[in-house]
Amino acid sequence: MTIQAVMFDFSGTLFRLEQDESWLADLTDETGRPLDIEEQAELMRRMTAPSGQLFELEPEYQYAWDNRDLDPALHRKIYLEVLRKSGLHPEQADALYDRLIDPAEWTPYPDTETVLKTLAGKGVKVGVLSNIAFDIRPAFTARGLDEFVDAFVLSFEEGVIKPDPAVFRILLDRLGAAPEETLMVGDAEEADGGAKALGCAFALVDPLPTVERTDGLLTAVREHGVL
Repeated sequence: MTIQAVMFDFSGTLFRLEQDESWLADLTDETGRPLDIEEQAELMRRMTAPSGQLFELEPEYQYAWDNRDLDPALHRKIYLEVLRKSGLHPEQADALYDRLIDPAEWTPYPDTETVLKTLAGKGVKVGVLSNIAFDIRPAFTARGLDEFVDAFVLSFEEGVIKPDPAVFRILLDRLGAAPEETLMVGDAEEADGGAKALGCAFALVDPLPTVERTDGLLTAVREHGVL
């Protein structure tokens, strides 16, 4: 059937938290030793990876990890613990975490605006569905992209996370879209691919740096005949 709606993941799909030398260059471990480039890159990966537990955790922190995208307080708690376990100085961990949850620090992929604007212009419903514990809408508003999005569904506001079919159903209902006429685009098969359980089509994109993935979204929607 013809695709009438497209749902997009946020991190690694429409936007990416890029490694910025201006606020990573002075990072040190608890002894004061500067982190090298590889260690900085690994910190960014740990902060933005869609899934995959990196450490064995005490029960208190395991609960926070499992529920991090449902509660902002738990999200902060576990990611500060991840940064500390990664060897980062506690004060710098706080500062880096604050960067993570600042929508202004997130960079849209080169084709994000084109895809959202074109879909809206064609009358295709557009939704954004994210497992996340902070409000990402300002990232869209600041760039004038919010006008091309019909609905946002954020896990911490709804109390449910991908791949639970229920969260996809919430967005489908808000878009007024049938699953069989909807495409889900995301960077994580495990989470975003949950839309397939409802009968949605699914397109996987690679969460590469924005300079390396210039047309991943365009390719994804074109391959499903949307553009």
